[in-house]
Amino acid sequence: MSTPYPFTAVVGQSDLRLALLLNAVSPAVGGVLVRGEKGTAKSTAVRALSALLPKVDVVSGCRFSCAPNGPDPACPDGPHETGPGALRPARMVELPVGASEDRLVGALDIERALAEGVKAFEPGLLADAHRGILYVDEVNLLHDHLIDLLLDAAAMGASYVEREGVSVRHAARFLLVGTMNPEEGELRPQLLDRFGLTVEVAASREPAQRVEVVRRRLAYEDDPAGFATRWAGDEHEIRARVVAARALLPKVSLGDTALLQIAATCAGFEVDGMRADIVMARTATALAAWAGRTEVRKEDVRQAALLALPHRRRRNPFDAPGLDEDMLDRILDEFPDEEPEPDPEPEPQGPDDDGGPEDGGPDGGPGGTPPQGGGPDTPGTERQPESDSADAPQAPESPESPEPQPSAQESTGPEQAAVRAAEPFRTKMLSVPGLGEGASGRRSRARTAHGRTTGAQRPRGHLTKLHLAATIQAAAPHQKARGRSGRGLVIRKDDLRQASREGREGNLVLFVVDASGSMAARQRMGAVKGAVLSLLLDAYQRRDKVGLITFRGATAELALPPTSSVDAAAARLEQLPTGGRTPLAAGLLKAHEVLRIERLRDPSRRPLLVVVTDGRATSAGNAGGRTDSTPRELAGHSARLLQAGGVASVVVDCESGPVRLGLAGVLARDLGGPAVTLDGLRADSLAGLVKNVRTAVAATASPNSNRRAA
Repeated sequence: MSTPYPFTAVVGQSDLRLALLLNAVSPAVGGVLVRGEKGTAKSTAVRALSALLPKVDVVSGCRFSCAPNGPDPACPDGPHETGPGALRPARMVELPVGASEDRLVGALDIERALAEGVKAFEPGLLADAHRGILYVDEVNLLHDHLIDLLLDAAAMGASYVEREGVSVRHAARFLLVGTMNPEEGELRPQLLDRFGLTVEVAASREPAQRVEVVRRRLAYEDDPAGFATRWAGDEHEIRARVVAARALLPKVSLGDTALLQIAATCAGFEVDGMRADIVMARTATALAAWAGRTEVRKEDVRQAALLALPHRRRRNPFDAPGLDEDMLDRILDEFPDEEPEPDPEPEPQGPDDDGGPEDGGPDGGPGGTPPQGGGPDTPGTERQPESDSADAPQAPESPESPEPQPSAQESTGPEQAAVRAAEPFRTKMLSVPGLGEGASGRRSRARTAHGRTTGAQRPRGHLTKLHLAATIQAAAPHQKARGRSGRGLVIRKDDLRQASREGREGNLVLFVVDASGSMAARQRMGAVKGAVLSLLLDAYQRRDKVGLITFRGATAELALPPTSSVDAAAARLEQLPTGGRTPLAAGLLKAHEVLRIERLRDPSRRPLLVVVTDGRATSAGNAGGRTDSTPRELAGHSARLLQAGGVASVVVDCESGPVRLGLAGVLARDLGGPAVTLDGLRADSLAGLVKNVRTAVAATASPNSNRRAA
């Protein structure tokens, strides 16, 4: 086994280390969700935490880590007699993104269960993580059904496995830690709420601190064992401090003033439900124990709010997590501590404070240079930036700026300032026709691991969902030939049948948005952005990937490559400038190229193309083609190319005014999909427009075509 990187050698990231240590002191806090850009020591810090946890006393030979002084009466390996056990280090179990449901919760030997009537259970990762750490790297990329199982087990402290009448239950209490890069997509708000604390991390912009990160990493890679030895004393001190804080935790008093501060803070920030209040109370208590105190103070409540509330106050998916600290201070000042006490004398610095070791301490540079922010036990540490300024929404345009007027000739003109999007609205569902096999989601019909049972088939590889009736039907005719003499059926592997299920999949929704001069009228472009933002919100809720292509002037640009981060798409849309001619063909050809590449990367994810334009084409742009073809003809050729590739499409017609040319409708026919006017995007009009985005072309192609509504 390789030597893990020492926890106390992590440079900076004081909030991250504090949140992890608080959960080590009090697992009831509910775990940590670590959000941040790549390369910020998220995984390194989490993997190093297990070495700081006290050893676990377990029943010898129990696969479910039962405690000898209080074994689980329902343990599948039980019953256990009370008595001396065996000490082992606390485990850190890692859940891979591509894990199956059976790997997470465990699997039953279906063949033995049917033939012998015994519960032959093989424990999964939840059993391995009992009384330890369950770490999920890139938790936002896990399938929804795995996240539901994971969080249900974390909430109930037990895992239940049900397979066709055979039931197994075992204890599963663990410290849940997840890491994620927000650029790759968000967790649903209700799932965010199940994590006790959240931390935003970012790489330091301080050169001295970055130098120390590189120095320590290179030293570790050159000699992992020697590097760990140099930090062994600091690790021992932190481990002893965790044990002491755990022992002190039951003695910590949470007074009425602190409870009022917690309740007022949660109410002031309009947090839904009561989980935030409970998590804040547990976190504040753990902070007091970590500081060696037996009473909760206002600074504990403040730090608990900074860790427990940011991810719970998102009002919609495009709100960045965060907390107004000035507002927090105003709320807390309304409930001062009853008996203010003088500041305690400085305690001896531990290995997690600023300084300590001769080489500068875990947070500092060489020679003990203090870092940005305090150590992990500092209640008021400075927060890291919450988002990259490049992705932040731009300020509203100045009201004095002149309104750009669309040009009849659409000549190339100066770029217009970005226009704010109109208020988003609720849409109904657009779907891709047919039956797919893509990633689990909520848009189009698909064969999935979860959903209603539609039939049975021979399993491909490992059996996951047994179709009991079909299995018995396959085995019954052969019982006499197999010499059956007892009550049980003689089941062989060839008899097993897998249940075929139908559910919903997520799709790739690719937006192609016209940003040319004909779209530059501020009122119209604001409405267009509001419509696209509404569709993005719908894509977020249906677990789709999204991409954004814009075309204007002489080129089409991939503004956002296909990603699961709908937030990033919304930010790009907000900053979208307008102006210039209309290279419609270039935009469509760009879409064709993007979809071709994505089909190679993820062939099971089906695309849905949404073209937002008034249908005009005044420039060939970089589309190429025959020199004697007009821009409109090139656009038609490009659209038919997409239709020939089987791409499901819908055109949002942005043409306005009393006289309409109907060019968007012509484009929709070339694409083989329907068109909807911009006015029809409001309220119930939008998705009432399409139940199946290719019904029109299917009806034209054959009277027997698939007309099933999604």
